[in-house]
Amino acid sequence: MFTGIVEETGEVLAVEEDAGGRRLRIATAFDDLAEGQSISVSGVCLTVEDFGARDATDASNADTVARPRWFSLFLATETLDRTYLGAVEEGDVLNLERAMPADGRFDGHVVQGHVDGTAEVTTVERLGDDWRFGISLPAGLAPYVVEKGSITVDGISLTVAALDEGKFEVAIVPETYEITTLSTKEPGDPVHLEVDVIAKYVESLLEGYR
Repeated sequence: MFTGIVEETGEVLAVEEDAGGRRLRIATAFDDLAEGQSISVSGVCLTVEDFGARDATDASNADTVARPRWFSLFLATETLDRTYLGAVEEGDVLNLERAMPADGRFDGHVVQGHVDGTAEVTTVERLGDDWRFGISLPAGLAPYVVEKGSITVDGISLTVAALDEGKFEVAIVPETYEITTLSTKEPGDPVHLEVDVIAKYVESLLEGYR
């Protein structure tokens, strides 16, 4: 389980196409990596296959000192069908969050890393020190989204500031804007959406009373 509090962004170092999917190698500053570990990659829960240290003697890579490590993960067909990770390329940057420890602080909301759908950024507006993002809302997800409720956008726990047919808005504070990939997003760019799982459980429980 995750909380939607992005810890860092990681650059895609390599992309390898595979008959059964796709493999990514991503730069990171995490120092507690382990095979089989779950990491949220722009909101997608994925499993670390391999990890290691980058060559500290590579003077051509200015990012080496800041990000001495990497991890690789495999994207199965199901993941490629439900996300935009099939389109990411070397040099792209993704949001990263490690799974929440049992004794960790719960600062966001319950995030599973199970993407419900992809959407598009529709508007980006700066309001003083903050930003306001408009994002399209697929019809199938609309029943689970409420104003002032929680939603996950590219792995970021956000509050729905406004809601209209086919779209919603979120207010972004400077810290979130700077530490996540939202600072690189423009209208037309894709994002992953995960609705609040509590809403889906409530729907399932009430189904028998209809």
